[in-house]
Amino acid sequence: MSNLRFYSPSPLTIGVIVALSENAAAHATRVMRLKVGDTLTLFCGDGVDYQCALVSVEKKTASVEVLSQQKINNESPLNMRLLQGISSGDRMDYTIQKAVELGVTEIFPLSTERSVTKLSGDRAEKRVEHWQGVAIAACEQSGRAVLPKIHFPLTLVQWLSQHDTQQSLNLLLNPVAAKTLAQLTKPENQIHLLIGPEGGLSPGEIELANQNNFQSIVLGPRILRTETAALTAISSMQTLWGDF
Repeated sequence: MSNLRFYSPSPLTIGVIVALSENAAAHATRVMRLKVGDTLTLFCGDGVDYQCALVSVEKKTASVEVLSQQKINNESPLNMRLLQGISSGDRMDYTIQKAVELGVTEIFPLSTERSVTKLSGDRAEKRVEHWQGVAIAACEQSGRAVLPKIHFPLTLVQWLSQHDTQQSLNLLLNPVAAKTLAQLTKPENQIHLLIGPEGGLSPGEIELANQNNFQSIVLGPRILRTETAALTAISSMQTLWGDF
């Protein structure tokens, strides 16, 4: 028996035989030493876990048969979308990983005026693919069966031109704001949480966000790092309004 859990990019149904991804096959057979007949769990992002049994193991590949399925009900009651200013190195990976564990539904990396890391073209596509892999691993670990989407990087101006903020709760972390989360009413609709990169958002970006229905909030008297700010805000909302 095994409690291993892996993502499958292919749709799953009972009775189907599917090949594990290269990484999943290597981990299941070479690291965990699973053999034909041993079990593991797959999910494909549709909110369901699929219990599977290994039916073939080759040198670099492995296939499983789907035996049964179970609806997973661990999604947050809050529809939280994170707008994260692109931070450098492991900070962005850490933010994405933990935000997914904490229940966000989508992540929009934003190229801001103070972002140290600048992405475009093939480099941006490869980075998004990497970030989506980070999100997949976070779902595998945390038990989520719905996979949050990591979007292609946009500027704040581009994002605002493509999304309606009229009916949602739009929050911008700002260390000089006067209002706290506890002073807000529990939202009925979508939540947009805007976080700056290491150097924060520029005054112009803050003004632009305020003009587009974002309200500035403060988390406390201390200035937090970008990765700390995002995760603290999400955790606080889950505590105040969600399932913590």
